[in-house]
Amino acid sequence: MRAIRFETTGGPEVLQLVDVPTPEPGPGQILIRHKAIGINFIETYHRTGLYPIKLPAIPGGEAAGVVEAVGDGVTRFKVGDRVATNGTGGAYAEASLCRADRAVAIPDGVSFETAAAVLLKGMTTEAFVRRTYPVKAGETVLVHAAVGGVGQIMTQWLKAIGATVIATVGSEAKAAKARALGADHVILYREQDVAAEVRRITGGVGVPVAYDSVGKDTFEGTLGSLARRGLFVSFGNASGPAPPFAPARLSAAGSLYITRPTLFDYVVTQAELEESARLVFDMVASGKIAIEIGQTFPLADARRAHEALEARNTVGASLLIP
Repeated sequence: MRAIRFETTGGPEVLQLVDVPTPEPGPGQILIRHKAIGINFIETYHRTGLYPIKLPAIPGGEAAGVVEAVGDGVTRFKVGDRVATNGTGGAYAEASLCRADRAVAIPDGVSFETAAAVLLKGMTTEAFVRRTYPVKAGETVLVHAAVGGVGQIMTQWLKAIGATVIATVGSEAKAAKARALGADHVILYREQDVAAEVRRITGGVGVPVAYDSVGKDTFEGTLGSLARRGLFVSFGNASGPAPPFAPARLSAAGSLYITRPTLFDYVVTQAELEESARLVFDMVASGKIAIEIGQTFPLADARRAHEALEARNTVGASLLIP
């Protein structure tokens, strides 16, 4: 089978199209023949070495496809079932192995493309807005990169539960998109003082929670936007890692909290995984969340996909198609 592999860390140029043997499932595993592969920013962190992984590596953790073979002891799925998975690694390929207890069934009416575009980003949203900080109707929330892959889903999810969304984006075109998604207020973070705008919008109070996937460029604005005892949810480094800071800054700014969550600590058990996936697919099926697949790339063009992602030239979800 064809796969994208990198043997050393570096820029997008280290991603190489190679031929590798198609793996066979061992006990408790299934082999998924991919129909669509999700592209997520975390894969750029693996490629650059920011998040170290064992090399050589086939990147990617999110894919949707058909079960092609099952290993001994697998009763949860059978050959021909439509399934999706995230976080198991090796997704930038025509097929991959997955533990049966880390895959979920794709509901009828949900396409492979939608499943690959929504599962990781949607479950991240579910975990962060329901469990990292249980957002309540009427609360005002700050969402950075609001028209990115997670940002689009998060904006719609927050609106569905009755929150007021302050969105930040990098251009006027993206501002229009954020408003179309339901954002109540939009800030151009490259041109406007984010903290000052948030304070103006909230009557000087600030927001109880802010979701920041951008990192270095938005760190100060996020910190300055929080209300007393507010929570800073840092979950990405699109502009580079957030800078080191003295913990005393949190007390000086109003007894703030900061957390660096990862989805995989919220879907540790099969029950947690299935519940999170069910909630995501339910939101899609209900029409409360529309999934925009902004761009697709052939598997062989993974380098070009990473270049577009890192240049922030993408809108919504990005997919590789085997």
